[in-house]
Amino acid sequence: MIKIKKILIGTNNIGKYKELCDLLPKKVIKYSPKKFNIISPKETGKTFKENSLIKASYFSKKTDLICLSDDSGLEVNALNGEPGIYSSRWTGEKNNFKSAIKKVLKKLKKKIKKKNTAQFVCSLTLFWPNGKSYTNQNIVKGKIAEKPKGKRGFGYDPIFIPHGYKKTFGEMKPKLKNSIDHRSKAFAKIRKFFI
Repeated sequence: MIKIKKILIGTNNIGKYKELCDLLPKKVIKYSPKKFNIISPKETGKTFKENSLIKASYFSKKTDLICLSDDSGLEVNALNGEPGIYSSRWTGEKNNFKSAIKKVLKKLKKKIKKKNTAQFVCSLTLFWPNGKSYTNQNIVKGKIAEKPKGKRGFGYDPIFIPHGYKKTFGEMKPKLKNSIDHRSKAFAKIRKFFI
């Protein structure tokens, strides 16, 4: 297996880009779609896996580089798995997570008798310019906090408390969060492709 020495990280989300960079070996040269002025494709898939493949293949074909793309989201059990694959655009406005967090908490308040269990899902896809691809998906289970806590991370991190911990992802130091979250779990099987 030829190890990957340079990679395009297929996201225009700054928080996600930084987290994926932190997971990759330091020696690997990393590119952002912003460098090539490429906007993200429409996520038309029905699953996290389909959407991560759509993004990885799109960015790879546009740049002729191997691409690593992620599709991830929060599934709240009492909300029948919502926001799910629509996590970043749940309020109709892409990446307006303050508004999306308020919506989650408001909807959960109406379901007092139900548990506030939830999970973060991450599907990571590597796509080569020759059409070869590899995908791995993983989850981290936890619960929704009563109110947002912490300024670290991004997205729904301030309201998600992983099992076995008392702090939200938003309160955790990046090193700890990146070692236990859904993205690092999904990356565990992808690490073998890098130098």
